[in-house]
Amino acid sequence: MPADPRAVLTRPAPEPDRTVAYGDHPDQVADLRQPAGAGPARPLVVVVHGGFWRAEYDRRHTGPLAAALASAGHPVAQLEYRRTGQPGGGWPGTMTDVLTGVAELPALAAEALPGRVTRAAPILIGHSAGGHLALYAAATAPATVGGVLALAPVADLAEAYRQDLDSGAVAALLGGGPAQVPDRYAATDPRSLVPTRTRTVVMHGSADQQVPVTMSRDFVATARAAGSDISLVELPGCEHFGLIDPESPTWPQVLVMLRSLHDDH
Repeated sequence: MPADPRAVLTRPAPEPDRTVAYGDHPDQVADLRQPAGAGPARPLVVVVHGGFWRAEYDRRHTGPLAAALASAGHPVAQLEYRRTGQPGGGWPGTMTDVLTGVAELPALAAEALPGRVTRAAPILIGHSAGGHLALYAAATAPATVGGVLALAPVADLAEAYRQDLDSGAVAALLGGGPAQVPDRYAATDPRSLVPTRTRTVVMHGSADQQVPVTMSRDFVATARAAGSDISLVELPGCEHFGLIDPESPTWPQVLVMLRSLHDDH
């Protein structure tokens, strides 16, 4: 029997080095991890977790990913945000939290981890719904984002609504479908926010059962045609969770793509 790909979601990880708050709500926080080894300060890597924006999924499931990134020499922040099913979550609080966190975390991390983090705009790694939030942040606040690595992102909210991904997740986030709240889709759907000027790499597995790879193919083609600096890395046979699992065969490619964004920085 192959291992359960979801095992990464509950795998224990080392505790973070520090937790910092970017707002007053208990979920307006981020866990910080210091990079392994010595060396110059580097731009922060902000991990934006997925879970279809729902309250039952929090940042803790990105612990193995974040710990592996820190072991590879990156300063890391695991961003938390208010989610659907919580007071203030959904429209617009979820999006507002991510924008605020991304903008403020480089300075907060530089103070908390002296000499290890620059105040440059961070690289965002977003998985699934977190990939949507990372793409959204780069499109709407480009000065605060140095690059985006979007892993199996929900890159087209209108299409995700039509396909009823995770049983109504997009309607729960935005308060309805594109016909009911078109302005909200226009403001938050990556598909309608192209072109973006932030360097972006989208990675997506061909065997993804949660977010179809066709969504990333169509989004990247549309974004490139509009003039975005974006590329797609399609991973044959990879499913949805392999992209955030440091024990998966896909993980070395994730690190390579992250390094490519750093080299552009």
